[in-house]
Formats: sequence, structure tokens, C-alpha cells
Amino acid sequence: MIFYYLFGKNPIYLAFLGGVFTWFITLLGASLIFLSRKPDKRLFDMSLAFSGGIMTGASFFSLLLPSIEYSKIVKISPAFSSTVGFLLGSLFLYLLNRFIPHLHPKLKEKNTERTKTTLPPAFLLVFAITLHNIPEGLAVGVSFGSLKYFSDYSSLISACMLAIGIGIQNFPEGIAVSFPLRNENLSKRKSFFWGQLSGIVEPVFAVIGAIFVGSLKKILPFSLSFAAGAMIFVVVEEVIPEIKENQDIATLFFLFGLAFMMFLDVYF
Repeated sequence: MIFYYLFGKNPIYLAFLGGVFTWFITLLGASLIFLSRKPDKRLFDMSLAFSGGIMTGASFFSLLLPSIEYSKIVKISPAFSSTVGFLLGSLFLYLLNRFIPHLHPKLKEKNTERTKTTLPPAFLLVFAITLHNIPEGLAVGVSFGSLKYFSDYSSLISACMLAIGIGIQNFPEGIAVSFPLRNENLSKRKSFFWGQLSGIVEPVFAVIGAIFVGSLKKILPFSLSFAAGAMIFVVVEEVIPEIKENQDIATLFFLFGLAFMMFLDVYF
């Protein structure tokens, strides 16, 4: 809220700060590599499921619902803008996922997804989480970018809650990169560096999203639903499949994460 007044209510600056915040939480998660022992697998699955619930809640309450409301304001069919934007966002992530070589933490090198590559597994892991972070950065940017047209207090709070929710779920992402990299015999310092670097795309894409939305008011509803579709794709493609064990408790924490994000958006 302080930054809202320091930067003259500029949506691009605010989007950048929101993206920096979410990246910083990724950095905090990656910094756990400097601890002596590996995080408990059960706790990690719970954290991952919680983050998936937050992303799902944010997609609906912070992105799709505002998309529907803004569609009515700019006189565009809410059903059309939300559905088309959502599908385009999902398709965007599908294409990135298909053509950019990457590797999930639990896969072996021979199972590199889709594209043949000679890159080492360590870098493929970083690419996987970086892909994950692109729609999150876009979501933050689009949400803050909407303040150019709707600068009321509730819109600001909604954008802040989205950034906070995404930041919270970035913590286990930092862990998900840095510890597997350490298992690839990288030093703790290098594992931390690459782990936090996977989140640096968030402030970049937050600014891109804010600039894009700020250029044309009519595309705002599509942009919000686009970000929602991209995030849901990540949850289904990247987050949920990573939870192979502790599924019962993970399901509960997914629901807790969704409820937590719902509470933030509805209460504030």
C-alpha cells in the first residue's frame, strides 16, 4: 500500500514491485538449500498441494471473476471474453510446454519432455519452473495493469492479494529447483543461484502484462482470463502430477490453499 502512493499510482511500477515480491519469495525457498538436511517429503507434498490450491483460487477469484465484471463495464460479452481468453491462455502454455525443452524434478534425463536436447538436466529443471512462473508474472502484471482503468480501493486490494497468494506458493517452487540441482552435484551456492533465477521471469512478465493491458482497455477482460487459463494449465500439467505420494493429505492442503485464496479475495 505504501508503494501505491510512493510511485504515484503507476500500474507498471506497481506490477514490477509485485513481480519482484513474488520472485523474492522464490529466492527465500531456494535459500533453504543452505540448511544441512533435505526437506521432509511429506511436508514438501503438502506445500506443493497448498500452492496448487492458491493458484486455482487466484485463477477464479482474482482473475476470472474480475474478467467477467470488467467485460460488463466495457460492454463485451462476459461469456465470450472469459471463455476465449481462458482457452488462449491454456493454449499458450501448452505450446511453450511442448516446444521448450524442460525436465520435471521427478523425471530422469531420458524422459525430457517433448523436445530433444543436449542440455544438462540441471538446466532443464530450471526451464520447467521458469515455464511455471511465466503465467504467474503475467497474472500479477495484468491485475495491477487494470488499475489504469479501475483505480478503486477494491481493485488495488485484489491485485495485492493476488501477488501475495502467488508469492506464498512460490516458496515451495524455490525448494523444488534448488534441492534437485544439489542432487545433480551442483554446489549449494550454484543450486541457490539457479533456484532463485527461475523466478526472475515474474517481474519481467509482470511488466509486460501491465504494459499490454495498459495499451487497450478492451483487451483487459481477455487478458485476465488469459492469465487464468495459463495458471490452471500449470496446476494440471506441472503441480498436481508432481505429487505421487501423500495424496490424501495433499488433497486436503490443496483445498486449504484454495480456501485461503478465496478468503483473501472475498474478505479484502
